[in-house]
This record gives sequence, structure tokens and C-alpha cells, in this order.
Amino acid sequence: MRRYGKHTDEDDVRVRPNRKGNRPRTHIRPKHEDASEGMVLTVDRGRLHVLIEGRTIVAMKARELGRKGVVVGDRVAVVGDLSGAKDTLARVVRVEERSSVLRRTADDDDPFERVVVANAEQLAIVTALADPEPRPRLIDRCLVAAFDAGLEPLLVLTKSDLAPADGLLETYRTLGVPYVVTNREELADGEAADRVRERLTDRITVFVGHSGVGKTTLVNALVPERKRATGRVNAVTGRGRHTTTSALALPLPDDKGWVIDTPGVRSFGLHHVDPTRVIHAFPDLEAGTDDCPRACSHDEPDCALDQWVAEGHADPARLYSLRRLLATRERREGD
Repeated sequence: MRRYGKHTDEDDVRVRPNRKGNRPRTHIRPKHEDASEGMVLTVDRGRLHVLIEGRTIVAMKARELGRKGVVVGDRVAVVGDLSGAKDTLARVVRVEERSSVLRRTADDDDPFERVVVANAEQLAIVTALADPEPRPRLIDRCLVAAFDAGLEPLLVLTKSDLAPADGLLETYRTLGVPYVVTNREELADGEAADRVRERLTDRITVFVGHSGVGKTTLVNALVPERKRATGRVNAVTGRGRHTTTSALALPLPDDKGWVIDTPGVRSFGLHHVDPTRVIHAFPDLEAGTDDCPRACSHDEPDCALDQWVAEGHADPARLYSLRRLLATRERREGD
């Protein structure tokens, strides 16, 4: 049965009132052109601490962002109360395009990626030379993650007063990874912090390492006005206790760069890494892959890199290092 005639107009159409008194739903989202831009310093139970024009404000992720995650280092657009006063809450309405993303998975069989930080430029891999013992496989995995994310790696070796650094440094000599060696005495008098700070100037650097390696102690020496809790290594297990529970971005003195302290990790899965991208970190070898068979793993009999090295275009140790890093995706850190 027709409710209206053939020639209806607006007055003939019955419009039901909106009983809830709210606006009708729409797929059109506001552009928030007046939003202020800031940098996410930390994320704590859904609350985002954002630095905007020298003030730290607390914000929530807007519903319109859906499931899009917001992590430390993100550049975001914020609206609402930006005074930074107590009990005020703003809204993050947009996440700007990221220049880099450092990811990891729980293990190599886990397809779920965890974004560690965004927009970092350098990855500082902090490793103790003793107490706890260094784990080269974890270092290798962090290097692969750095190369995959486009970050420049930096090896920071702590506790050189307990064990020499020469052996571990020799392992990574052919990779050309820059490094800094520190000990507890130099950290106490500020000498070690000065050497590390030289490597961090005007850059955003994320610190990654096992619990107990002295990562947060080093960050405290770099940014003394923002002391974070530190812990001790368990004498029985040889492992450190997690004292840093969330990532935190801290400005270096005189605003000469940023350090991002992260919770200690016990694994660094590489399920998300495409092995074909690792070769980009070896420009002296990458040129020799033109004659490789299709989908070459660079560790098979027909790989052209063997001939490339035999002809003297690259150091054999570099090819060994490449293959060692590529193999880390198939190995557990404890192997």
C-alpha cells in the first residue's frame, strides 16, 4: 500500500523526531584544521602524554581514529584543553605520517606486530659485557630490525669494568656498526654519558636491551633531571628485573636530541621482517645481487654473491655477516 501519492513534496513526508536529541550519524569526519601538533612522550593505560609547545598535556585517542594505534614518538594532532592543567583531557584526532617504525614480534612464529616506537632515527642496542652475559643472537636480531626499519644502529657496551669488550666488538667489526664502551666508574663521573651523548646529538634515538644491562642507568646519566627506577640482576637466573614498564621519550639537555627508554626485552621476534630488505644494509654486496636467481635467499649454491666476493668486490667477512644476520630469523636468541 502506497503511503503517499505520486506527486509528493517535502510537506507530505513524515519525519520522525530524534528521541535521543543527538546529531544523526554521518561518515563525514571533521578535518580539525585548527588542531595543534605535538609529540607523544609516553602511553600509560590509554592516556597519551603529548608535548605541545613546551607543555605536556594528557589526551585520549579520538573514536574516529578507530583501531589505529598511537605510540611513543608519533607526531599527532590534538584538540581540546591544551593548557596542561591538572585533570584536563584533550583528544588526539590525527596521527601524522611516520618517517620510520621500529617493530618486533613476541617470537618468529607470532604474526602479531608490536610497534615499539615511531619516527626514531637511531637504534641504540645496549648490551652488558657481564652480569648478565651478552647474547649476540639478540644483538643480531636488533640489527636486522634496525636495518629493516631504516634506523642507524649504535652498539652501546656497558660494564666493561667486569669484562673486556674486544671479543664482542670483533664479532661486529665487519658490519661497521659504531659503538661506545662504558663502565660504572665513567658513568658515575659523567665521562661515559658525554661519549654516548656525542652519538645522540640532534637525533631521536631509541634504547633497546635486556633487563639488567644498565640501559635505564645510562639514560639517567644522559638526562639526570629525569631519574627513572633501576633494578639489580638476579644472582640465580642472571636476568634483570623489569623496572621500566613503559617507553618514555626524554629530551637531552639543551634540546640537542631525544632518547627513548624502553622496557627490557627477553626476545625480539622477526616474523614481520622481509629478508630481502636486509641486503640494503650492505651496499658493497647489494650490487652483486643482479645475477642472483629469482627469490635468492643469498645463502644457496647458485647465489651470485659468492662469485662477487671471489672477484674481490667485497670482503668475505661481510658476506658471512650478511648470512649470519639473515639466519637470525630462523634461530632463537638462546641458540
